[in-house]
Amino acid sequence: MSAIFPSEEWLKELEVKLNSDEKYAEIAKNWEGDLFFNIEPEGNLTEPLTFYLDLYHGKCRKVEYKPDAATYPKPAFTLSASYNNITAVLTGKLNPMSAMMTMKLKVQGSMAYMMRNVPTVLDFVRVAQDVTKEIL
Repeated sequence: MSAIFPSEEWLKELEVKLNSDEKYAEIAKNWEGDLFFNIEPEGNLTEPLTFYLDLYHGKCRKVEYKPDAATYPKPAFTLSASYNNITAVLTGKLNPMSAMMTMKLKVQGSMAYMMRNVPTVLDFVRVAQDVTKEIL
């Protein structure tokens, strides 16, 4: 399984992998929080891109590709990054926690919750990296 990021196929593969990965299920078993991603155009990405993931107790209950922000007015977390910064995280060139601390990955939501759940955050990124074989 591999899909080109960012694509609807990539997001669907991420959902399948999150729901079948036993390590993620164990590490994220206490996580409660949905994510809304805003990816700003840069490089090969010519227009803004959004996607949504509903993550709950080690499972991904829903994904949506290119939703309107108004569809999910109060996600637990809104993550914003430029295309180059998000692809750097997904290819392992940029540590996700460093990206957050340096504002290359902007987080709206409880940073305290995020920091208490660093293993979950890092394992989510591991799974996302696993399905990211090609970048647009």
